[in-house]
Amino acid sequence: MIKVGIIGVGRIGVVHAKALSKLGNVEIYAIADPVVADIETYAQSMQIPNAYKDYKKIIDDKNIDAVLICTPSDTHYAISIEAIASGKHVFCEKPVDLEISRVKDIQKRVDAENGLVYMVGFNRRFDKEFMALKNSIEVGKIGKVELVQITSRDPSPPPVSYVKQSGGLFSDMMIHDLDMAYYLVNQEAKSIFAVGNALVDPKIKTEGQDIDTAIVTIEFESGAMCVITNSRRAAYGYDQRAEVHGSQGCIMNGNHFSNHSLLMVKEGLISEKPLDFFIERYMDAYVLEISKFVEAIETKGKPPVSVIDALRSLVLAKAAAISLKEGRKILISEFMSDK
Repeated sequence: MIKVGIIGVGRIGVVHAKALSKLGNVEIYAIADPVVADIETYAQSMQIPNAYKDYKKIIDDKNIDAVLICTPSDTHYAISIEAIASGKHVFCEKPVDLEISRVKDIQKRVDAENGLVYMVGFNRRFDKEFMALKNSIEVGKIGKVELVQITSRDPSPPPVSYVKQSGGLFSDMMIHDLDMAYYLVNQEAKSIFAVGNALVDPKIKTEGQDIDTAIVTIEFESGAMCVITNSRRAAYGYDQRAEVHGSQGCIMNGNHFSNHSLLMVKEGLISEKPLDFFIERYMDAYVLEISKFVEAIETKGKPPVSVIDALRSLVLAKAAAISLKEGRKILISEFMSDK
């Protein structure tokens, strides 16, 4: 039985707690959060034996084999260092950090600890729709990949207070799509070009110093291209779609709905809107994701999403931000030569 401590039980921490509760070979031994006022009550409702305000009690507890870091992004690096030093396996929500040098530092620390599993949370890799795309590519159903299109649109924008500390749209929202581009194409990126604006809420630009709508184009080493479109607003629900076009065909996936009934009348065709929240859309993916983390611990194997994977998507996000600012295509080799 693997004993796990969850650090941070906000929205995503609760999602992971629910996912872990579905696994038979794991015990949530402790949770910690300095902000949640009724953390003891929540722990009791989930039959979790220990609840703390101070996360260091989880780090120092020798009964705990692994930790889940579900805290604000700017704390991930420091907590990761402490968890690695204590010999605990780590599942860290994205991003590991917003600075490339710090992500590289975590990789060095993980490499120095033989047998330690450090997995990063890119849950869309474990969604059955995206896994079907990946499988079709790997078995050669569509031939050589030439074009990829990824669409991600949230139902509504987050508060400006969140935007200010998020690291920006490329590093906060689009980073999932940048990771998906790597996952599907399975090559190194050569260049990226980005355009964007604040079309949804002007305060995101004036107060948050960010954008809410963006398009990026990525060129990979084979010449394959990927176009990603993001918007912080979709009036019709949570819009998550992708298409991969290859030399022998094309495969695409679509949105999830509460039901797939289709009303056909003289006025037109009417269906349900897509699910309205990422937790509904990806709950099954979260369960599979965390089960793969546990499996890597049990088998002493490599995690399916590594620090290197997180680094690749962060590099693209940083390069996209520079492209937007300077209005030009950024060569990844040029960008990394400065780091």
